[in-house]
Amino acid sequence: MTKKRLVPWMMILALFILSACGQTTNKPSAEPLTPAAPAAASASIAGSSKPVEKEPRIASMSIHLTNDLLALGITPVGSVMGGDLKAFLPHVADRLQNTAKLGVAAEPDMEALLALKPDIIYLDQQLAGKDISKYEKLAKTEVFNLDEGTWRDHLNKIGKLVNREQQAETYIKEYEAQAAKVKGLINGKIGDGKVMAIRVTAKELRVMGMKRPLGPILFADLGLKPANGVEKIDKAYEVISQEVLPDFDADAIFVIVNKDDSAQKLFQQLESNPIWKGLKAVKANHVYPIADQPWLDYSAIGNKMALDAAEKMFTK
Repeated sequence: MTKKRLVPWMMILALFILSACGQTTNKPSAEPLTPAAPAAASASIAGSSKPVEKEPRIASMSIHLTNDLLALGITPVGSVMGGDLKAFLPHVADRLQNTAKLGVAAEPDMEALLALKPDIIYLDQQLAGKDISKYEKLAKTEVFNLDEGTWRDHLNKIGKLVNREQQAETYIKEYEAQAAKVKGLINGKIGDGKVMAIRVTAKELRVMGMKRPLGPILFADLGLKPANGVEKIDKAYEVISQEVLPDFDADAIFVIVNKDDSAQKLFQQLESNPIWKGLKAVKANHVYPIADQPWLDYSAIGNKMALDAAEKMFTK
């Protein structure tokens, strides 16, 4: 090949080599570091995070403890039922659809409890009796004396056991704020008057006393004045005759009538009695019917629902 022909080919070859080198230079020499950083950070976060604790499988042998658990957003895997109803209490039944029924509180179904295999069992000391060992053989147990302290104390204890102390504290603060509001609404209707509560059953007339279930919410939480003699009833209730109703001299009466026909009939007879018609509260139209549930469910959620009902009733 002559020199004249060789020169153009050499120039073309040089241009080709330069072009190839330029393309190689424009390519990144290594993988970028930026994408790797988030991956490392993600791994670091995952490594430092604590595993989520599994909720314990709690079996409750008290309808009141069951409802304290519900107030903290915890559904027990099993619970006893109301003795009269042979069912979960109506105001919380919808929240216990996936909860196993463990018989009535006074006579629990131990076979059902055994089959449930709970991690922990909550007991009402009064109902559990002296033979707590039969529960301890099945699972760890926590015993509550519901006659000691108030429902607030019971809720706080549960809050500590299930690591929800802050939720228990918040629940109580909100309850107390609502109680103050409801007290104002009631006072707006009856002034500073004296209050009593009665319950009509199929066979008897009861005046509700200062102890749970109803006394604490009326006379402590709502701060209402007990009618004459009520402060001396240092128990849940006292059976009375219709003739002594005027002695209480109540300015307002809360009335619970059992749902059975016999109780309803007895109350109708009471309303037609001149003694009833002559009561100060009746003449002033300060008779307030309330439901047995939630008013007689002395628990965090029961009392909260009772306040809701009272707020609605006295806002009218």
